[in-house]
Amino acid sequence: MKDVRKFGEELFQKAYRYHMIGELDKAIELYKKSAEIYPTAITYTFMGWAYSMKGDYEKAIELCLKAIELDPDFGNPYNDIGSYLIALGRYDDAIPWLKKAIVAKNYEPRHYPHMNLARVYLAKGMFKEALWELENAIRIAPNYKPAHILKHQIIAMLN
Repeated sequence: MKDVRKFGEELFQKAYRYHMIGELDKAIELYKKSAEIYPTAITYTFMGWAYSMKGDYEKAIELCLKAIELDPDFGNPYNDIGSYLIALGRYDDAIPWLKKAIVAKNYEPRHYPHMNLARVYLAKGMFKEALWELENAIRIAPNYKPAHILKHQIIAMLN
């Protein structure tokens, strides 16, 4: 079992390296092999991310749902589904996924779903809610420049 896990993790790391240099097809191929050998939520989430970078948001969402089945506490696929739905212009559908990311037990960049919710609320003309979410993002990650920039853009629009 340990060897299978180690080999799956090695394939994931190799896929990630290809992913980071933009070799998406090779990354996806290796993510698939990794998931066949040792399926993990992170592998399916990152494979979904690679598909999203190719513009295939429906496939990306499908893979994130597999990730959630494997580990419902892992926050990344919830946020990712929300961001893919935003990219598809499905703002109302994105909201519950982003809210689930915010409260997920295992999720590190907690400012991302707040930023994404701010984008949703801005698109819907809900400026007060957008500013609230940006304040949450800034409270969590004070040096996250995109949140500061968007906050100032909204304030400028309101003046």
